[in-house]
Amino acid sequence: MATEPRSPLASLAPATPLTERQEARRRRILQATTQLASRGGFDAVQMREVAELSSVALGTLYRYFPSKVHLLVATMQDQLEHLHETLRKRPPTDQDPAARVAQTLMRAFRAMQREPHLADAMVRALTFADRSVSAEVDTVSRLTTAIVLDAMGLTGRPSPEQLSAVRVIEHTWHSALITWLSGRASIAQVKIDIETVCGLIGTPAEPARA
Repeated sequence: MATEPRSPLASLAPATPLTERQEARRRRILQATTQLASRGGFDAVQMREVAELSSVALGTLYRYFPSKVHLLVATMQDQLEHLHETLRKRPPTDQDPAARVAQTLMRAFRAMQREPHLADAMVRALTFADRSVSAEVDTVSRLTTAIVLDAMGLTGRPSPEQLSAVRVIEHTWHSALITWLSGRASIAQVKIDIETVCGLIGTPAEPARA
């Protein structure tokens, strides 16, 4: 599959905080991307069409997002930020941390399920991302980690063992998305896998007594 060339304007992406007008423009771009991806997935997101739908010049679009992959990874970041906000307002209520994390990830999965073309576009963008998109991918990873840690209900800094468990949970969730999107796993199978891997979250062992 042919991919769109990266723009030479990549280095002009703004490094300073956006003004209110710039943020509104960025919001329009992400909304246009979401609309196009929801209709036809990854291939439906073409930079020229995004520019036209969001009423920005093509050169301006490239200054915000140097490539389609950058654009779709930013869209996933936006979706995760919205999910994180929703989860903070309506957090899972189960007493067991592992069950809370599983419930949280299944809520995220069901949100993806409602927009399968959009989900496929975002996951494919993460898969295609190279080093030039590392900052954006890292932001997505940090958001996912924050969502899982919030669901765990930690009151202090997570231990190395807990962070390792979170990374494995994130990898499993991402893999489950891919297998479901490709038709190789049912929703029931995804739920079982997520609940199984969330079992890695346990109560820290008590220190041995002398």
